[in-house]
Amino acid sequence: MHSPSRQNPVFRFAPSPNGFLHLGHALSVLTNEQMAKEEGGRLLLRIEDIDQTRCRAEFEDEIFRDLAWLGLEFETPVRRQSQHLEEYHLALSRLEALGLVYPAFLTRGEVKAKHAAAEAKGKAWPHDPDGAPLYPPEDRQRPATERAHLLKSGLRHTLRLDMQKALSLVAKPLTFEETGDGGKGTMTADPAAWGDVVLSRSDAPSSYHLSVVVDDAAQGVTHVVRGLDLFHATSVHRLLQHLLGLPEPLYHHHRLVLGPDGRKLSKSEGSTGIAALKASGHSPADIRGLLGF
Repeated sequence: MHSPSRQNPVFRFAPSPNGFLHLGHALSVLTNEQMAKEEGGRLLLRIEDIDQTRCRAEFEDEIFRDLAWLGLEFETPVRRQSQHLEEYHLALSRLEALGLVYPAFLTRGEVKAKHAAAEAKGKAWPHDPDGAPLYPPEDRQRPATERAHLLKSGLRHTLRLDMQKALSLVAKPLTFEETGDGGKGTMTADPAAWGDVVLSRSDAPSSYHLSVVVDDAAQGVTHVVRGLDLFHATSVHRLLQHLLGLPEPLYHHHRLVLGPDGRKLSKSEGSTGIAALKASGHSPADIRGLLGF
């Protein structure tokens, strides 16, 4: 394991074209821009379009228009995840070779039903840091012959990381360096809190967790600057970086822009969309000032 050179800082802004950019995205990209200037580094744009069922060309086009309107320029060509599927497949294959991947056949609905049934009986069910119930152990413990039969039948499934087995390959506690609102200094990573995370789905050949660590390494990213909502996900990313022998960036998780209900903004929140604010007469300077830049 090694860290990328801090002498050539590289930052990235990595939106998904599954909706329009809002003020939260503006905060993130402007924070990246500011920190890149302070460090004398580069700022890259990455389009995270791995989920082809939700990502649309019109959203990507608007991302470029919004960023240009804000006065941001990026190096070309821009990296698009949809053009690098083979890289994610190779990373997944390396994890499979380590015996850390298994097919998981339960649907989200089935997991929710099991969770509800357990709670109805007063049984505790662990949840991940985002509040979702952890995936149960049935598929991880499934006999090889039964697993092979289900795969041969063509039953739809995801591929998950065997977290317990993966952690057995980690000799000492994982950490990451944090400089943002999540704290300052060395943070202890806790990937076990996420359970057996998804690595690949039928509608997305690589999960966010897997593709983001592969992308950051491929682009030489030294500073990952993103919202606090992804602070705990860093634990999974540090584990995958360790297992795949990828560099460890510095992390900076910034505050979130909250809506009137106190929750983080959604791409469906039209009133806070960059395009909507632009259409209502706001200037790029207004947006920067609104966000404290």
